[in-house]
This record gives sequence, structure tokens and C-alpha cells, in this order.
Amino acid sequence: MSDSNEIEEGLKLQPKFDASGLVTCVAADAATSEVLMVAHMNEEALRRTIASGEAWYFSRSRGELWRKGETSGHVQRVVEMRVDCDQDAILLRVEQTGAACHTGRRSCFYRKVETTEGRSRLSFVNAERQFDPKAVYGE
Repeated sequence: MSDSNEIEEGLKLQPKFDASGLVTCVAADAATSEVLMVAHMNEEALRRTIASGEAWYFSRSRGELWRKGETSGHVQRVVEMRVDCDQDAILLRVEQTGAACHTGRRSCFYRKVETTEGRSRLSFVNAERQFDPKAVYGE
């Protein structure tokens, strides 16, 4: 098999990490397919996710590994992990405990883009907070 054919059609997990050693990861609710969040994984986060069955990520802003729910208790139990065709993105189908977003909302995607007369603005959708981030994270 050629390299691209092996990656696209083969059965070996060969994630394509970017120049920073990261791969994009989308977390979606296993029951509803609602997209909960987008984050990044490095090789260690991927390895820990596979080994533990709970989602681990790499924070680009903090430069460190983190387990989802480590501070908030809102863990993600991985039901299924998928990779896209060229293995440069990962999809986690998860059972989410509590809210996925650090703002206290179920999903990080709580605003939609509306365009009127060529101008775009945001509006809130499903934006109810499930917890107070200041109380949880002490911001």
C-alpha cells in the first residue's frame, strides 16, 4: 500500500500530528451527536485517553496536559473514538457529565452567527449555564 492509501484505507492508527505535535479533537455527545467542544491532543493525551477511557487533552494556552473534568468534575467518558480519512482529526463520542464548556454551558457552541444586510453578529442559543465558572475555577 502507498503511504496515503495505508493511512486512508489501512487499519493502523497513525495520527498525523501538526508541527506543534497536536491533532484536533472534536468531542460530541454519544447519544445525540451534539458537538460539545473542540480541543487538541498531543501523543500523550491520545495515549492516556485510549488507556483510561476518559478524555485527555493538551492545552495550547497553558502548555500542559489535562484530563477533562479534573477541576470541575465534568468528565467525558469515551464511548467511541474515530479518526478522519487522513488521520489528522479525532472524533470522540462521549458521555458528558455536567457541562463541557469552561463557561458553564453544556456545549462550547452556544452562539450562532447571524447575517443581516451583509453584517454578521452573534446571538445566544442554548446558552443556559449549568454551573458558575467563578465558583468552580476561582477566576
